[in-house]
Amino acid sequence: KVKQFRRIATRYDKTKASFAAFLNLAAARIWLQDFVNRT
Repeated sequence: KVKQFRRIATRYDKTKASFAAFLNLAAARIWLQDFVNRT
């Protein structure tokens, strides 16, 4: 599911920190969508 985000799949970010931060945001968004759909 994470690779559906174009920014992650193509790795536009130049630094490790910004890439990791966007990975965390994408994971949180995926988790929230699953969480909301269950309740």
